[in-house]
Amino acid sequence: MEEKLNFKLLELLEGRRLSISGLSRELKARGIDEHRLVLTGYLRALRDLKILEEIEVPPSKIYTLPEKTTEPISEKGKESKTTELSNSEEIYSILRTQLLKIDLDCRIPVGVYVVSKLFERPCFRRELKLIGVTQKHLEQYLENPDIVCETQDAHLKKARAEITRIEIPPDDPAYEMRESREEVTRLANEVLAGLIKHRIDLEGLVAKSKQTTLLP
Repeated sequence: MEEKLNFKLLELLEGRRLSISGLSRELKARGIDEHRLVLTGYLRALRDLKILEEIEVPPSKIYTLPEKTTEPISEKGKESKTTELSNSEEIYSILRTQLLKIDLDCRIPVGVYVVSKLFERPCFRRELKLIGVTQKHLEQYLENPDIVCETQDAHLKKARAEITRIEIPPDDPAYEMRESREEVTRLANEVLAGLIKHRIDLEGLVAKSKQTTLLP
């Protein structure tokens, strides 16, 4: 239920602004009947993680997904974009938003896979935290590590030193894929597609009416 609720909240707020009451009604219409206090807790947690924006409209609070700029790139716009991209943790924030849409049990292998592919190195614990994996969740997963394992690599010290956009603790462990699986690859592709759509203006290219399948 937790994962279904997380996914539905993001889905309902795509391109919309809704109050807690509005979200509650929409969820009930889709067969999810959560207590208002539980729903409020989820929304505040997503707000604190900067996955949702909370807007005060007394006496209500309105929730929406963070807006992406669609202004033409003037010289000033280019400067603004450069400043935005210089935010060291922005890429992790976007990945966290995308990973929240997939099942909890898949987030660690998919997160490790995506970070490793993007940066061509093992994924550090610090990075898993930035993309929304809690210490408790990681410890539970590593009790039966399955397809992800801790990296035993003499070159990790060099890798830590070469990461300059975020701080990696000197004793921070790193993780890598033990093996590749089709389901992880499929979900990773969805995360990477979401990352691209977040960074690039696709207006005029994306179909207005979504197809359920691209196959004939």
